[in-house]
Amino acid sequence: MSSRRIIDAEPIEKKIARILIHKGLTITTAESCTGGLVAGALINADGISEVLSEGYITYSNEAKHRLLGVKEDTLAVFGAVSRETAGEMAVGACQAAGADVSIVTTGIAGPDGGSPEKPVGLVYIGCKVKDQVVVKRCFFGGDRQQVRYQAVREALQILYCQLISEGMVIPPVE
Repeated sequence: MSSRRIIDAEPIEKKIARILIHKGLTITTAESCTGGLVAGALINADGISEVLSEGYITYSNEAKHRLLGVKEDTLAVFGAVSRETAGEMAVGACQAAGADVSIVTTGIAGPDGGSPEKPVGLVYIGCKVKDQVVVKRCFFGGDRQQVRYQAVREALQILYCQLISEGMVIPPVE
């Protein structure tokens, strides 16, 4: 089997880990609605301990502020589930962990907690790669677990795309 076929069949978390290890970049996670599932997915990859030393579950506003430095004004004005909060979480996670890269989630998994402005299934995913921060607004359907697992898959895809867009290629399989 060619190395190209191995790479194509390789799970996304393994591709991410190989890029980070090859480039010597460290990563951290900060999660609210996914509650550690993104970190758990990354931990499935061999060798990830070389680049991932810590992650944060910041379910409450107080934790987002205390651990990640999300501004109290941001939380008061925009709320925990917002583009602004996700962006500050991404920056704050890197600062708190001393990492080069972060992937973060904040959202409403349900079944309760939604509103007309912020319905169940709304998730903001933030990603910081070096100095570049992106935040994506997503809507996922299904029950609580389905929303959470879809958010994890999307977060990994966003992270992978950001790494590739920064010119980072997957090193060949040895």
